[in-house]
Amino acid sequence: MTTCRRLDRMAVERIVRSALEEDLGQMGDITSRSVVPAGTLARGTVVARNGGIVAGPAIAGMVFETLDPRLEVEILRPCGEPVGAGEAILAVEGEARSILAAERTALNLLGRLSGIATLTRRFVEAVAGTGAAITDTRKTTPGLRVLERAAVAAGGGRSHRFGLFDAVLIKDNHLAVAGSVRGAVQRARSAVGHTVKVEVEVETLEQLAEALEAGADIVLLDNMDLTTLARAVAMAKGHALTEASGGITLENVRAVAETGVDLISVGALTHSAPALDVSLEMEGA
Repeated sequence: MTTCRRLDRMAVERIVRSALEEDLGQMGDITSRSVVPAGTLARGTVVARNGGIVAGPAIAGMVFETLDPRLEVEILRPCGEPVGAGEAILAVEGEARSILAAERTALNLLGRLSGIATLTRRFVEAVAGTGAAITDTRKTTPGLRVLERAAVAAGGGRSHRFGLFDAVLIKDNHLAVAGSVRGAVQRARSAVGHTVKVEVEVETLEQLAEALEAGADIVLLDNMDLTTLARAVAMAKGHALTEASGGITLENVRAVAETGVDLISVGALTHSAPALDVSLEMEGA
């Protein structure tokens, strides 16, 4: 199910302002200021060059409005909706210099987020009817996690823990220094109490048995072949949620889902999604 999240405006504004400052520096858009006469009005239309799922049109609109509050933005294709090649996503009207100065930052964010939503939708469609949910990971662009997670939701995916602070995930490196799976889970449960979920990554059925005996809420079944994965799901049924991870692609995700896992986490949703190709077409107002 597609969900277009309501984001904290102040958090998004910080990202937008930082991105604009990076592009404009101290001098601003010296090209547009040199070439375009002050007061020139124009209309720009953001168009998709290839098909995909739209995510972040309101973010792109905020870029224009943050640079110049006098600009008028109209969203033509809402978040979570498909867009075809050549179709318009949003329009902006007002001072030409302002539109041109905000152009690249707006397109970068819109293209990046729409690319994530598009890839997520492909994974979600690939597992349709299996009962498995596609979820993202913490493999996000530093500083953009809140936006990229929203883009995953726009594509129909779910989000994993947001950061290190809201759930326990005991991974292989934790186990390497902490000792056994059973001991690590028991110590985590004692430390965080019953209100925080405890998940542990396991690579073998023996580790899985330890995790279940220790009372893990979720087991991350890492890089298991399909036969082992199916056995792991059967062992955990009724005891813990199961999450498959590692080496998940569009080619094998259906087979992974058919083992009966509850969740399939895919780092590629945010670290490898190609941006949707979008461009701004300008005309005089």
